[in-house]
Amino acid sequence: MATDPQHSLNRLSAGGLLIALGIIFGDIGTSPLYVFKAIFNKGTIDSNLVIGSISCVFWTLTLQTTVKYVIITLNADNKGEGGILSLYSLVKRKAKWLIIPAIIGASTLLADGMITPAITISSAVEGLAIQNPGFPTVPVVIAIISLLFLIQRFGTSIVGRIFGPLMFIWFSTIAFLGFRYIDDAPQVLKAINPYYAIETLINYPNALFIIGAIFLCTTGAEALYSDMGHCGKTNIRISWIFVKLSLILNYFGQGAWLLLHEGNQIGETNPFFAIMPDWFVIYGVTIATVAAVIASQAMISGSFTLISEAVRLNIWPKVAIRYPSDQKGQLYVPSINLILFAGCMLIIFVFRESSNMEAAYGLAINLTFITTTILMCFFMLRKHINKIWIILFALVFFTIEITFLLGNMIKIEHGGWLTLLLASSIFIVMFCWYGARKIKNRYVRFVDIKQYYPLIAELSDDISVPTFASQLVYLTSANNKEEIEAKVMYSIINKKPKRADVYWLVHVDVMDTPHARDYVVTQLIPGKLVRIDFKLGFREEQRISLLFRKVVEDMVNKGEIDITSHYKTLNKYKITGDFNFVVLEKIFSKTSDLNWGNRIIMEIYKLLKHFSLSEEKGFGLDSSFVTLERVPLNIPNTDNIQLKRVKG
Repeated sequence: MATDPQHSLNRLSAGGLLIALGIIFGDIGTSPLYVFKAIFNKGTIDSNLVIGSISCVFWTLTLQTTVKYVIITLNADNKGEGGILSLYSLVKRKAKWLIIPAIIGASTLLADGMITPAITISSAVEGLAIQNPGFPTVPVVIAIISLLFLIQRFGTSIVGRIFGPLMFIWFSTIAFLGFRYIDDAPQVLKAINPYYAIETLINYPNALFIIGAIFLCTTGAEALYSDMGHCGKTNIRISWIFVKLSLILNYFGQGAWLLLHEGNQIGETNPFFAIMPDWFVIYGVTIATVAAVIASQAMISGSFTLISEAVRLNIWPKVAIRYPSDQKGQLYVPSINLILFAGCMLIIFVFRESSNMEAAYGLAINLTFITTTILMCFFMLRKHINKIWIILFALVFFTIEITFLLGNMIKIEHGGWLTLLLASSIFIVMFCWYGARKIKNRYVRFVDIKQYYPLIAELSDDISVPTFASQLVYLTSANNKEEIEAKVMYSIINKKPKRADVYWLVHVDVMDTPHARDYVVTQLIPGKLVRIDFKLGFREEQRISLLFRKVVEDMVNKGEIDITSHYKTLNKYKITGDFNFVVLEKIFSKTSDLNWGNRIIMEIYKLLKHFSLSEEKGFGLDSSFVTLERVPLNIPNTDNIQLKRVKG
């Protein structure tokens, strides 16, 4: 019996648990580095605030991370894959406007990918200043981040194998460090009671600021869902038990230390490093830095995957995507690597210290959480879940996330403006690329291909017309097999008639599932006009040239098509005919007939086209076998042209 790959992926195993520790929990696992430092913000230690904030952290991890993501959202798997765009692919047929929350979620997730390396690595390296005041941490942070982005081009599969054991050491270490302090102030355990969380949020005078800081404890929750395809939901759920226990022990340990120092100014002290013995600080900083690099690597890899999905779903310009190793899911996107690196450097240049970055952190990912909740409501509708449960889900999590959003909004003037600016820039790129495609599609005219069957058959045999190519291939966007773009027929018949032995029409349909490599062959005119429909998953590489060659080879082996050249000499020696791809690049000749909103979209699209791959490279075609024809979509007609003929 064949083994279901999805079943194997979700099967509980020691290896799967280690992989989950290494690539799923890096971001949320390093949050103890900066959460309490952000809550107290160099102020005075107050015991009521300590108990209340720990209670808030405990229940945030329980409700937001455990209930929403680990228990509920992981069920929304798209053939084993997760993430905001995978979820969108599952529900997009429910309503067209769902593209908006999907794009918002994707853009804010990418913005989060810029600030995560900066804040986590800065927080870890700043531990060196504990025993060495005045130590220049910024150059060290810049060097580590620069090296991290530099090695992306070589692939990280080898490094990835040791991520799991290293993160196991990290979580074990922070759990032990926290546990040993709890006994010194056992009253910290009162924080398990949600009463203290509610009381703090209601009565504390600066509650919204505290809410924004508390939110940092759950910023990595989205990664649990985004990286589900790497190790399966079962391994994530089981390993989360260990991760959550480690986080809670460390937070409670930091809380115990704070209670022991009630009334003191926290100043520059980071409670995370304060609970370490003096002799262990250097080792703790080293372990924390390694964990921060792993968390950053997970965000970078996740950003590459997100962009590759966005390209397939036509919400990001076609960019070069490389595969540096044979490991599944291992890819490298040079342009995004550069954008993320530039974003990280900008954040370090503007904020310099992690305490300043905390104000900018959280706002972007908060919006991702809200958009995930919106899409999850539609997913539950699709699954016919009882509407009472859907309403309850929406009420609980919209209340929690909008409350967090109000807290994070206070951060805008203190640094949140930068991440909001970065996320908005990415959103504009995604929205305009998607919108321009929709606008262009309105101008594409399709015709009934059947009426051209006799003409194509005769043209193929008309020796008075020079042979353009033995095998002539057109990429078509027509979903209906009985239709074809009018521009394709114009190219074959009117724009220098193109004679070929066989005409091929290739259509690529991006499926809602992540991994699919299916195709359908239709002989429209047997031996003369053949259509191939590729049905590719949104995570599959669109190497159309190779895929097309494979299909043709299969058809030849089965005797379904003869691609031997019709030239007498070549035919005598059974030489295969030449192939030529004709790519029609649809251009917008003028935008004056569009409304001002669509005009702006098209102008931004024209700018983005300069930075995107050409049509042939985007489809993985060999440029030596490609003829590129630019065709205008909106040709002005002559109806409104007034001319007067006069005698010469």
